[in-house]
Amino acid sequence: MATIFHLALASDWAAAQDAGAYTTSTRGRTLAEEGFIHCSRGDQWPAVRERFYADVAEPLLLLQLDTDRLDVPVVDEPGAPGSTETFPHVYGPIPLDAVVKAMPVPGRGTPLAPLAAPAGSRQARPTSSESFGRTFLTEMLVNMALVVLILVTTAIGLGVGNALGDEVAPLVGVAVGVLAGCGIARWLYVSRHA
Repeated sequence: MATIFHLALASDWAAAQDAGAYTTSTRGRTLAEEGFIHCSRGDQWPAVRERFYADVAEPLLLLQLDTDRLDVPVVDEPGAPGSTETFPHVYGPIPLDAVVKAMPVPGRGTPLAPLAAPAGSRQARPTSSESFGRTFLTEMLVNMALVVLILVTTAIGLGVGNALGDEVAPLVGVAVGVLAGCGIARWLYVSRHA
């Protein structure tokens, strides 16, 4: 999963939930007018907020998008002609299930911190007390636990293979352990984010 972000007015996000898809390109412009939806990476969104949304009084949300759930192209392109910094642009409507989290953005005067790209979550409406740091750490811990699960099943497969005793059995045991671990981890991940 690739994670990108989009700053949205709370009213635009509410309208998207009624419409079934998000089609606001950027502040005051629609997808139809712009041709794509402006997005940013985790380290870019604070500067975008300061430059384009600093005077907005309406509540803002940071939409976390899973690009694997988009059925339209996402293209990295320069933010301005002649610029070397690129931004992800989504060339089509964003389905609601591609938004894995909608997080309130702190008000004006509150320092903003860039986000490392978190692993993702299906909690589309977090509580207002949920912080970016807490969300990131929770997701990292859960993903690390899934990796440990895969390692444990691999070790169990190796142990069973060694117990069977011939040359090929340990390799088969490792392969079965990895496949079983990956299958269980994927099932747990999908169940958690469903």
